[in-house]
Amino acid sequence: MDKILLMLQLQAQLNDATNGDKWTEGVTKNGKKINWKRCIYMECAEMIDSFSWKHWKSIHQAPDWENLQIEVIDVWHFIMSLAIEDYAHNMKGSIEDLAINISQSESFSKIDIETTKFATEDEVMLKVEDIIRLTLSKEKFDLERLISEFFDLVVMSGLNLVTLYRLYVGKNILNQFRQDNGYKDGSYIKIWNGDEDNVVMKKIWEKNSDIKPEGLYRELAKLYHELNKG
Repeated sequence: MDKILLMLQLQAQLNDATNGDKWTEGVTKNGKKINWKRCIYMECAEMIDSFSWKHWKSIHQAPDWENLQIEVIDVWHFIMSLAIEDYAHNMKGSIEDLAINISQSESFSKIDIETTKFATEDEVMLKVEDIIRLTLSKEKFDLERLISEFFDLVVMSGLNLVTLYRLYVGKNILNQFRQDNGYKDGSYIKIWNGDEDNVVMKKIWEKNSDIKPEGLYRELAKLYHELNKG
């Protein structure tokens, strides 16, 4: 429950900061329409590129499981945003109510485990396509099924609740840091001393698995400004 709630709260805070306080009504502070379902299926399409699915190109290329996991985290950002919007729009309850319902759902047991293993490439791609179909369906939106299918994907991608939480918090804080340091106007520097900022963020987690979100932000700021102070 605690990890799910914190992730939802962080996502709401990030959306408030980047999209304004009317984002649950489907519009940004600049009047741009928000379509979380489109965000999900477009990100899913990128996820499939983690595998050499093309029969005419790079057929012996090894699967990029690390990239797949990062893409899974990106999709989770959008699914949580869609869920929060759905609860607000349909007056289902608060973020706390959403967290409770997710944590008490049968599908939650899929990720609330200690060990995980990767599925086959074909199994993962089929699951990703199931998620795409759900977001493209013209039938009544089924949030519970979408989350259940996503939790299947989490486990198939070698993740569980703990690692999903860790990578999500890391990416969320990194996204906030990017926004605070010129990401929108193009002045942000994404490569830090030869490493992409995603890699730097993961290294910080690996050195200190108990680091708090605010601590992670401070560490990113310290490293970034040290590298760019000249």
